[in-house]
Amino acid sequence: MLKEGITGEAETIVSEDNTAIKMGSGTLPVFATPAMVATVEKAAWSSVAGELDEGQSTVGTAMTLSHESATPVGLKITAKTTLTAIDRRKLTFSWEAYDEAGIIGRGTHERFIVDNEKFVSKAERKKS
Repeated sequence: MLKEGITGEAETIVSEDNTAIKMGSGTLPVFATPAMVATVEKAAWSSVAGELDEGQSTVGTAMTLSHESATPVGLKITAKTTLTAIDRRKLTFSWEAYDEAGIIGRGTHERFIVDNEKFVSKAERKKS
C-alpha cells in the first residue's frame, strides 16, 4: 500500500562515466549533478514500484536540489529518499545524497503515477 514514510536507497560508484566531464555538465573529474539526479530518481521510483497496480509506474516531473560537495572518482554515492506526500497521482519525496565523507546534496523530488501503455502511446504520437 502506498503511504507516506516509504523510504528508498540507491548507490553508485563515481567512475569516469558519471563525471561532469563525461556527462557534459562541467569540466572537472568529479561526480556530475545529472548523475546525482539519476541516482535519486532510482531510489525514489524503486521505493514505490512494488506498491503500484499492474501496468503502472512513476515518472519524474520535478527536482529541487543543492549539490553541496564534490566527490572524486572512486568513492561510493548513496541516495536516500522518503515519500513525504501523496496527492492523488503526485508523489513528493525528500532526499539526501552522501559520499563516504558526508552529505553531498539534498532536495525534493516529484513523481507522477502513470499507466504505462497510455504514457508510452502518448509519447509515441509525437512522431506523427
